[in-house]
Amino acid sequence: MIVKEKPSPGKLISLRGREWVVLPTDDEEILKVKPLGGSDDEATGIYLPLMVPEDHWKEATFPRPESGDLGDFETAKLLFEASRLSFRNASGPFRAMGKLSFRPRSYQIVPLVMALKQDVVRLLIADDVGIGKTVEALIILRELIERGEIKRFAVICQPHLCEQWQKELKDKLDMDAEIIRSSTVSSLERKLVNSDSIFKAFPYQVISIDYLKNDRRKPIFLNDCPEFLIVDEAHTATKPAGASSPSQQQRYHLLHDLAKNPNRHMILLTATPHSGKDEEFQSLLGLLRPDFEKLAMDNLEQKHKEQIAKHFIQRKREQIRKWLGEDTPFPNRDTREIAYQLSLDYKYFFNEAQNFARGLTKGAEEHKGLKGKYWAALALLRGIMSSPAAGLEMLQGRINRSTEEDGVAYEENPVIERLEEDTDSTQMELLEQAGLAQSEVEILKSLASDLEKLSGIKQDLKVAEALNQVKTLLKGGFNPIIFCKYIATAKYVAEVLRSELPKSIEIQAITSELPDEQRKEKIEAMGQSEKRILVATDCLSEGINLQDQFNAVLHYDLPWNPNRLEQREGRVDRFGQNSPEVKTWLLWGEDNPIDAIVLKVLIRKVRDIQKSTGVSISLGEDNRSIMDAVLNEVLLDPQKALKVSQTSIDFGPDYHQAMITRELEAAKEKAKNLRSIFAHMAIPQEEIENDLKSVDEAIGDIKSVETLVLNGITHMGGSVQSDGEGYKIFLQNLPAHLRETLGTKTDYRVSFYSPTPEGYRYIGRNHKFTEQLCQFLLALAFEQKGDYGKVARSSVIQSDRVQVQTTVIQFRVRNVIKEVQSKVENISEEMYLWGFEGSSSQGNTLTYEVCKSLLFEAESIQNLSLERQQDVFQNQVKLFDEKLDQFKQVAEDRAVKLVEAHGRFKTLVGGKRYEAVHPILPPDILGVYVFLPQPKKITLD
Repeated sequence: MIVKEKPSPGKLISLRGREWVVLPTDDEEILKVKPLGGSDDEATGIYLPLMVPEDHWKEATFPRPESGDLGDFETAKLLFEASRLSFRNASGPFRAMGKLSFRPRSYQIVPLVMALKQDVVRLLIADDVGIGKTVEALIILRELIERGEIKRFAVICQPHLCEQWQKELKDKLDMDAEIIRSSTVSSLERKLVNSDSIFKAFPYQVISIDYLKNDRRKPIFLNDCPEFLIVDEAHTATKPAGASSPSQQQRYHLLHDLAKNPNRHMILLTATPHSGKDEEFQSLLGLLRPDFEKLAMDNLEQKHKEQIAKHFIQRKREQIRKWLGEDTPFPNRDTREIAYQLSLDYKYFFNEAQNFARGLTKGAEEHKGLKGKYWAALALLRGIMSSPAAGLEMLQGRINRSTEEDGVAYEENPVIERLEEDTDSTQMELLEQAGLAQSEVEILKSLASDLEKLSGIKQDLKVAEALNQVKTLLKGGFNPIIFCKYIATAKYVAEVLRSELPKSIEIQAITSELPDEQRKEKIEAMGQSEKRILVATDCLSEGINLQDQFNAVLHYDLPWNPNRLEQREGRVDRFGQNSPEVKTWLLWGEDNPIDAIVLKVLIRKVRDIQKSTGVSISLGEDNRSIMDAVLNEVLLDPQKALKVSQTSIDFGPDYHQAMITRELEAAKEKAKNLRSIFAHMAIPQEEIENDLKSVDEAIGDIKSVETLVLNGITHMGGSVQSDGEGYKIFLQNLPAHLRETLGTKTDYRVSFYSPTPEGYRYIGRNHKFTEQLCQFLLALAFEQKGDYGKVARSSVIQSDRVQVQTTVIQFRVRNVIKEVQSKVENISEEMYLWGFEGSSSQGNTLTYEVCKSLLFEAESIQNLSLERQQDVFQNQVKLFDEKLDQFKQVAEDRAVKLVEAHGRFKTLVGGKRYEAVHPILPPDILGVYVFLPQPKKITLD
């Protein structure tokens, strides 16, 4: 029977020949501990009812520095930084900061503040493309885990984004999540040790939404779903309005059923929350709170705006740039429109194709119900103006088919894409279903024969112009993505570029033909090449991060939805782009009437609205019907389209112009109304930033990592060179276990800042090299290891920075943070400095700031004998013993300040809890450093 009382959390105990810190646990029969100075991965539990004699513990006291620890004062900085960078549990109100591999920007904390105001987190984060929605969601996830509110989570995303989410979780939170989708299920099931489903067996999951929506799997997931969900690209799972996609309906019903559990935390992410249809946006809001789905978005009362604002955040980049004047490294965007003209032969061919298309369109006009011919005409023109390869694929697909396919009953024009249901296949089926007469098929054969002769840069001036622009981009140091509408076009453009550019330039075409894993592998491999060009279809235009490998976009084919432009450009123009400037260039055909209409009347108009109002607008389904009507007119009279100015269109009595203008104005007003809901700039920015700075000071910031790594490498016999935008580090003399955290080489180019320059490796506070370096340097403060110099826990130096003898104490405080009226406890750690002047008990005490300036800025100006150092040190230690009560009071006062910080945070988040902070006394004294003043010079008269 165990009679010994279980030690309280935060206490230091001696067990199994080493010191351990007692951790909180809900189980009274488990003693949970982690090694002093160790990582959370080293935590272990002892089952008390079966405890063996070797596991009996006794209270321990942290050893104080002695005169035998005297050493080089320069290493005192290493001890301070290694100690605070080894902390993972911050003492401030933000618990997760020590577990993040990056330092959040203050604006990225706002969603966290919103989340902590809610008992059950339901948030829709709709910040603009590239601002950092993923990071904001991950901060909330980590914070709730650290607070003990959740233990399991799942990220639900599109299949091609699974690996990206898995990597983000590992890189930013050091969390290993399992990908769950059709291709991984078999291997995961082999890991199961009981009858649990894979959704229950693995605590951290990244799941393909298309795998989950299956009727057989959905009920299993609903039953075993984790308590915390992140839903990426949530706009693809809205409740479809009008003509709908069965796939989208399934996704919506999945999320709707998941949201029915009132205790489930859900964070929805999308850069396009409002597709233009209020019903679809309301269905998203309904996932946050069921009553939101019934609100009329065009007539919201103030109280409803205030209610929604608690769950919905949407910010533009310009708002973020101005946040506290903080440096937010978004690149500048250079946008250009580049016109090209058809060659004489291509123009003759295009006129013939237009005449044929016009004939089909007129036939559809004269015989209502024969819209298939008009759609076929439109698809054909779009294909042949994309590229000869796409046009030929369409033509030959129909020519080689001996019989007509049955027509499909489309409810709307299938050529005008929905943003979430786009395809990169040529729509040859529209030609096959158009009910063409044999004479019309013969015309197709003639067109195909002519088109075969128009490939290559001599006849196809579109691809020739693209080649010229790519050369310009490469010369300027840019690596472009060329976005094409069709698979055939992407392959064709890539082949032309390969034949015309040096072999040293890596050129790849990536389309939906490739599985997700192969797309990812190809993109990562391209990053190894100095110069690279990616030719892609819109399968890569949404969700995936490409800013590490590319910094320019060339729109080879104009999308007919302006929102697609923003999605494409957002792959490179986003937070984390290392290039200070990105290029977003757009090709359009001056003698192509469809390009003229799309560019002049739609895209330019949308961009003008965005520039003048700062509002990004989404065009709804009404826009598709208007586009349909306009394009129909274009086919009937293409010359009018070519003459149209930027803002006028002369089809009838400005009928369609009025319709487009009305639709754009309506979209603008909806977007403004949406923005007006967001009032989060009222959140006290300075309070958030001040709390973040307090955390930086307690556990170390980016500069701390830089100081520690560079000085630590030098201390152990390695070397460091400043190298452009970072450093080159040489590790040949470092211990093998440290070198192995970076790889097999002995030298690396590294950076401590994000975004990380190309060719450099990022090293943050949670990087394995940083972790291992901290542990090794701390060990050198207590024992000799090989030939490596010790890290001094005590020093006596003479310095011109002091006028009287001064002592600085470096110590570590463990605090127990307890939620009042709750059993939940957390252990936090922080480094602190305290000191005093003089060699008697009457001396002044020193503030943290003064102590830190001495620790980091004082230098030894005179060598002192070891005997002198020992004598001074012993005297100051005795004096310190007389000041122990004052010293302990510092820890008590610090706890009071932490309570105040938590109180401010409670007020900020309107929290339901009040937190008490209790320091574990006495604090661990890591170092004692004595500074002697310069001797006064004696002058002789």
